[in-house]
Amino acid sequence: MYSANHRQITVNNNSIKNDHVNNKRQNNSLMGQTLLNKVSRAGMAVMIPMVLIAGLTGCNNDDDNKNGSGAVKDPIDSIYSQVAFVPAGSYVHGGFDESAAEITAFHPASQRAFVVNAQNKKVDVLDLKDIHNPVLVQSLDVADIGSTVNSVAVHGDIVALAVQANVKTDNGYVVLYDANTLERINSIAVGALPDMVAFSPDGKTLLVANEGEPDDEYQVDPEGSVSIINIVDINRPIVKKATFEAYNSQKQRLIDSGVRIFGQKADGTMSSVSEDLEPEYIAVAKDGKTAYVSLQENNAIAIIDIASATVTDIKALGAKDHSQVGNELDVSNKDNAINITTWPIMGMYMPDAIDTYSIGDKTYIVTANEGDVREWGDFSEVMNVKDVQVDTTKYTSFACHELDCNDEKALGKSDFSSVMGDANNDGVYETLYSFGARSFSIWDTDNMSRPIYDSGSLMANYTADKYADNFNASNDKNDFDNRSDNKGVEPEGVTIGQVGSQTIAFVGLERISSVMAFDVTDPMNVKLLGEINTRSFDDAKLEMAKNGTAAANADGDLGPEGLTFISATDSPSGKPLLLVGFEVSGTSRVFELDFAE
Repeated sequence: MYSANHRQITVNNNSIKNDHVNNKRQNNSLMGQTLLNKVSRAGMAVMIPMVLIAGLTGCNNDDDNKNGSGAVKDPIDSIYSQVAFVPAGSYVHGGFDESAAEITAFHPASQRAFVVNAQNKKVDVLDLKDIHNPVLVQSLDVADIGSTVNSVAVHGDIVALAVQANVKTDNGYVVLYDANTLERINSIAVGALPDMVAFSPDGKTLLVANEGEPDDEYQVDPEGSVSIINIVDINRPIVKKATFEAYNSQKQRLIDSGVRIFGQKADGTMSSVSEDLEPEYIAVAKDGKTAYVSLQENNAIAIIDIASATVTDIKALGAKDHSQVGNELDVSNKDNAINITTWPIMGMYMPDAIDTYSIGDKTYIVTANEGDVREWGDFSEVMNVKDVQVDTTKYTSFACHELDCNDEKALGKSDFSSVMGDANNDGVYETLYSFGARSFSIWDTDNMSRPIYDSGSLMANYTADKYADNFNASNDKNDFDNRSDNKGVEPEGVTIGQVGSQTIAFVGLERISSVMAFDVTDPMNVKLLGEINTRSFDDAKLEMAKNGTAAANADGDLGPEGLTFISATDSPSGKPLLLVGFEVSGTSRVFELDFAE
């Protein structure tokens, strides 16, 4: 139920112009500190801790914080409390909004970056010996094997490319190269639409997320799977496949647990569990025994025993309650205002990229909660609240801040799932589920019933403070409030780095185009360390980039997709680096990381 003690949060800072002046918010320093954010409504003031888990997510009670299985009883003292991202060099791989720079990887020995360029369907190899002047060495062309390259990974001197077939519903390939000579070693057949490739920590095993998306007409829906490839003998790889076939008979149980399974082909045939599940991203535990696979559209995580190539469990991730203080969001792009407040809706986590880290023998998963919808052929699960019946006892003017919930300044413009929320199938939606959680989360793998940390509304509040005139802009438009009705800043990429004794999570915000750094060393005491955004928000420059009269990054780096942390030991400059592929501006950007106490 919607909480009666809700508070509306309106945000602003001194740079706001035009009509945003009625939304007042104190602009506080966020670097390395818990943000205590003064909010007010009707003359009442509330202090909300914006980083500490206990005040943000509602995921843990006091007993959980003291005794929960994910609790860290002896937090590691921070050495660094902030980080500055110092832009070094960048390389423009292609045209504007052509996905010319996506997933990135780095080979320390040759000091080369490997960047997926979907525009030319190759992997571009960059020399990063001078981080201020990346130079193209050559591109790895796999046109003789398949179509688009979807992912790249490096371990030791081996480079692995995930290559989809010319017909995307056919089986694809992993193609291996020597990172030094750039000569092709061999190619290995895997499943349909290999979307992500990862090495085990020891480099002896390759794991491939075979997403198995349907064709554009939804006539063919290949099975999702994970290929597990032993490459101890690189010339004689041994391929196993972890499938979901054993779960075909457990469809209703999985649905009842919260896993989203609802695929229906164009001829009316319902997809099986193994057809419906779509592996998106893989993270491997430190000991190399277990893989965790995001099933984004299904809002779930699959757990795989690597040695036996067996899916041992499928965990539904559930949704966060946006009616709770700490989980506020801006839901409308029609109110000409920054209005970050509580709403009576649920946000499905639906992570894209994930990563893992360990504290002792415990493994944690970090998720970038982007959200995604299913739209294939004539089917789309997106619905608008104005087009359906909702529970009028829940969706009241009180719950929607004295507005009709159908109003475009309330929930009337937001996207919701048509396959969720009508529990008794009577045509009336008791709950509205939106796509993505506008946050990043940390999950204890011992109990994934809920995250032990979620960043709540931190990303919305931070970007509202710093980029008030372009709040919730998209990555190809500078328009104020543009993405408020649809996934907001849209966290998509995440990678983990180790700096001394600290574990740092870097999260890319696809729409506003920022990258944020968080100290997650103690998952119960997460701290924001810093943020970078190279956009100038200059409409003239953006237009020139779009029409090709200026470089694709004329307005800055747009649309962070793939993030790679490079340790000081491996760095060409001797300082930690972050390599980011920006898909809209088509740029690979190197950031030097300056940590400070």
